[in-house]
Amino acid sequence: MRTLFPHGIFPMQTPERLDGRALAYIGIALLTWSSAYAAIAYALASFTPGEVALARLSIGSFCFALLLLVKRVPMPARRDWSQMVLLGVIGLTVYHLCLNSAETRVASGTAAILISLIPAATAALSAIWLRERLSPRTLAGLGVALVGVVMVVLVSGKDVKFEPMAALVLVSVLASATFFVGQKPLFARNSMLGVTGFTFFAGTLATLPFGLGLPHALAVAPASHIGALLWLGIAPTFIGYIAWNAALHRASASQVSSFIYFSPPIAVLIGWVWLGERPTLLTLVGGAVTVGGVVLANTKRRAPQVAAPMAATPVKQS
Repeated sequence: MRTLFPHGIFPMQTPERLDGRALAYIGIALLTWSSAYAAIAYALASFTPGEVALARLSIGSFCFALLLLVKRVPMPARRDWSQMVLLGVIGLTVYHLCLNSAETRVASGTAAILISLIPAATAALSAIWLRERLSPRTLAGLGVALVGVVMVVLVSGKDVKFEPMAALVLVSVLASATFFVGQKPLFARNSMLGVTGFTFFAGTLATLPFGLGLPHALAVAPASHIGALLWLGIAPTFIGYIAWNAALHRASASQVSSFIYFSPPIAVLIGWVWLGERPTLLTLVGGAVTVGGVVLANTKRRAPQVAAPMAATPVKQS
């Protein structure tokens, strides 16, 4: 499988196949991230979308600061600071604000299904940013996925009706794809933990204006809703992002991001058990179409294997 970034973008050679450690990292990230959608919906009963985003990123940033101090991780190269600030604002501030706002009107499982478009968005963004050519199969997969998204959006409200707020999840998809594609070259020049921590610090600071009421909300919120914030900051944010970026460090972004296909079923199950969000039949069908589309978009035909000649004849070079 061809890596997402061609030679010359960065010097590190990523493995062609995912090894056991990378798969373990992906599994940890998927389990923690899939629980985030239900935890967000639960916390929104006492906090605004901006307050949830600020609390989640602040807890994650605090954990990263402690880890970086204990491990004495060096600061990233100064020339990369501006790019990391931009990625932090796009991939964390924008992502979480839009996702949290959307979950005030759509079910957590619905949000997870729409988020499954990230692999297709990553492929499309790499084609624009890195000038990779999209195959007809990829284009067909993107079209199928779009049909699935439309089906989900049409029934994404708490009642069966059109819900425009679901479009904010698609903004989160684009923000996340930008985050994944933009980070990969930085890992070749800097510590993975240093890059992750720096982007989190930037993303947290940019969220401050949207969560100014957090201290008062914490004072009156029930303990269970505060516990949901703690879970969001530690498990999906701190542990999940470290595990995901560790996998990105070992394999290509297209390989790793393809596993997001498995997140929607896990998230829908968690939302059903935890919040009683029973998915409708059309939501499940739309989710299946979306997942099928992104799988098709990222599936590449195997190149035919050519048998090696038994004996090679030396060729004179001019």
